[in-house]
Amino acid sequence: MIIFPAIDLYDKKAVRLYKGDYAQMTVYNENPLSVAKDFEKSGATHIHLVDLEGAKDGTTPNIEVVSEIVNKTSLFAEIGGGIRSLETIEKYLSVGVGRVILGTAAVTDESFLLRSVEKYGEKIALGVDIKDGYVAIKGWTEKSAYTLHELCEKAEKIGVKTLICTDISKDGAMQGTNRELYSELSRRYGIDIVASGGVSSLDDIKALREMNLYGAIIGKAYYIGAIDISSAIEVAK
Repeated sequence: MIIFPAIDLYDKKAVRLYKGDYAQMTVYNENPLSVAKDFEKSGATHIHLVDLEGAKDGTTPNIEVVSEIVNKTSLFAEIGGGIRSLETIEKYLSVGVGRVILGTAAVTDESFLLRSVEKYGEKIALGVDIKDGYVAIKGWTEKSAYTLHELCEKAEKIGVKTLICTDISKDGAMQGTNRELYSELSRRYGIDIVASGGVSSLDDIKALREMNLYGAIIGKAYYIGAIDISSAIEVAK
C-alpha cells in the first residue's frame, strides 16, 4: 500500500482545514517545498496535493508551488482542487504532475469525466467526498444527488482507474478512519482505492493495508506529530 503524505495549499502555504471548514484553517508551514522534501527524506515516493483556493474558484493559483514540488523532488504528485476543464488538467500535467483528481466537475458533468478519462487514461483519478452517505461537491459546501455507490459504479463503467474517497466527518478530526467504508469499497469495486480522511494512527494504516487498498493519505496526523511518515511507510509495506 502506498502512503501519500498530503499538503493542502492556500496562498502558497501548507495549511489544514478542520472537516473542510475554511474558517477553521491552520497554517502549518510557509514553505510547502520544504515539507515535500521532508516527506522525501522520510522515504515517501508519492505526494497528495490539494489546491484549496482552486477548489473554491476553479483556478490554479498555487501552480508555481506545485511545479516546484514536482521538479525539485522525486515524488510522484497527484493534485486535486477545482479542476473543471481539460485545459486545467493539461496545465498540471505539463508541469510534471503524475495524476489529476477530478471532483465537483466530474460529479456534475459526466461528459467531462468521460472526455478526461478518454484523453488522459490513468492520469485521471476521481475524488469522492462523502457526507451523510451522499457525494459532496463545491469544496464540501453542497451535497450532490449521487450516493457513494451510484458514483463508484458509474466511475468503474467509465474506466476510472483510481478513486480517492474521503469521509468528511472523519477529516482532520483525529478519531480514526472509516474502516467499514474502505473495506466495502475494496470488496465491491475493481478500482484502486485511496483512503483519505481521519487516518490517525499506525493501527489505521495496518487495517487499511490488510484490506488490500492501493493507498492511504496522511494529512493532519503528520502535522501534529501523531504519525511518523517513515513508520507509516514501513507498516504499509
